[in-house]
Amino acid sequence: MIKPQDVDFYNEQGYLLVKGVFNRQEVEEMRTAVGAIIDRAAKANRDHNAQWQGDFLPPEELKKLVLKGFHDVHYHDASFLRALMHPNMTSVLSQLIGPNVQLHHSKMLVKPPENGAAFPMHQDAPYFPHEKHTMLAASVHLDDANVENGCLHVMPGSHKQGTLPHVGRHYLNAKEYPVSDGVPCIAEAGDVLFFNYLTIHGSPQNRSDRNRRNVLFQYRSATDFPTTKEHFDWGMGLMVCGENPNFDKVHPEFTIV
Repeated sequence: MIKPQDVDFYNEQGYLLVKGVFNRQEVEEMRTAVGAIIDRAAKANRDHNAQWQGDFLPPEELKKLVLKGFHDVHYHDASFLRALMHPNMTSVLSQLIGPNVQLHHSKMLVKPPENGAAFPMHQDAPYFPHEKHTMLAASVHLDDANVENGCLHVMPGSHKQGTLPHVGRHYLNAKEYPVSDGVPCIAEAGDVLFFNYLTIHGSPQNRSDRNRRNVLFQYRSATDFPTTKEHFDWGMGLMVCGENPNFDKVHPEFTIV
């Protein structure tokens, strides 16, 4: 799926858009699965608004915005388990991370038409810091994405700055890091945007009449360990490709209560 110069680009810029990772049928299966998860959540009274809160937008604008977001989607539908271990995905991951790759977590993000929530600029690293910073996100596009419907924006090379201070750990100061300063990653359904968890990214509101549906898989090297005991999701440590060289560290330490 990618060439050595693409790996160099990722290492230098902190992100890489890979075209056509999933075909139309695979995209449609995931679209159907996303809709079914939202329906089941509503029936279970778990259909909440996952819109971020903060001072990055005026309060009267924030309350109008909607985001449908659920974690651990590979436990909700088998199409996502197939996707996160898809040969095209592992082909890319093994070159960007290394031969031994683990899943950290999965989630879905749906920005509905006209009022789909904005994401302020932020790094993912403060949520689940790791020793070697191999962690990356793979954002799978289930719809065509552009600025109008809230595509992801990245700040090239920002991963080289290390972990930055966040407002309440959730996002960067919106005045210093406006989303408009980022490079828009315009993509088509089936494309995947890979970006390091230190890369600054965010997205504007969906102002279009189209959905913007994404599924996000977070991956790391099997030899990269968390520095804090937080953000433990079911499935964390699942081997996506290669082998786990650390026999005594095959799953996170947690207690089931």
